[in-house]
Amino acid sequence: MTGEPPPSRPEPGLHGRPTAVELIEAVREFLAGDVVAATEGRVKFHARVAANALAMVERELAAGEGPALEHRHRLETLGVHSDGELAAAIRDGHLDDRWDEVVKVVEAAVRARLDVANPRYCG
Repeated sequence: MTGEPPPSRPEPGLHGRPTAVELIEAVREFLAGDVVAATEGRVKFHARVAANALAMVERELAAGEGPALEHRHRLETLGVHSDGELAAAIRDGHLDDRWDEVVKVVEAAVRARLDVANPRYCG
């Protein structure tokens, strides 16, 4: 024990408990535990896929709006407002003289996506 208090969960909002995050966690744990243990083959595989999908949703909700706001800010430093605009600017050569900046923006976006999809890929 490190002496630090355990991480606290946000207070339930308008809808009370269980919160959306708590419901997702409960379903994920049920699928990953009971369903996977009690099934085989196709159903077991799909239960694992569903549990992994719910884990992604949990991580996205836990991250909040911060990563999206940071990404939007990084795009704006390049003079674009969306991933589509960034792709078009790259294709058209408008950012060729800022290639190092473009790479940093794209790397940060990929890392943020992997942090939600599967954080082990970044570790």
